Amino acid sequence: MHQIKVTFQPFEALTVYALYEIMALRQEVFVVEQHCPYLDADGKDLQAWHVLGRDGQGRLVAYARLLPAGVSYESHASIGRVVSAPMVRGTGAGRTIVAHSLALCKHLFGPVPLKISAQTYLLRFYESFGFRSTGEEYLEDGIPHTAMVLEWV
Repeated sequence: MHQIKVTFQPFEALTVYALYEIMALRQEVFVVEQHCPYLDADGKDLQAWHVLGRDGQGRLVAYARLLPAGVSYESHASIGRVVSAPMVRGTGAGRTIVAHSLALCKHLFGPVPLKISAQTYLLRFYESFGFRSTGEEYLEDGIPHTAMVLEWV
């Protein structure tokens, strides 16, 4: 298991260096690796909490952003832009960042239900955290996705 140190900050507390690392990691994976040109700077980062996972050398290797209800979905908070660097895939880094993100959502937003737009190939991964599919597959930026919801028990 790859050990990562997880921290979180609101947008206004990010340094320009951290913001650069975040944007570079998201572009490396979502735009370049997945061949998906899309506008990553969608305005939601300003209202988000940013969850950063760093390896032992201080490199950003995993990331997620947390959005309160009313930003992406009217009555659901959301976790999005979940990403792990290619060098840490299969090490548990993605599971670590999602587990921290879920705990932080509950802490920051209360027991508000969560909704995500999951890449379809990751359905089982998110189901392992308690998310359930809410319907049919759809294309988002040319990539198959499925909406999923997690209700706190």
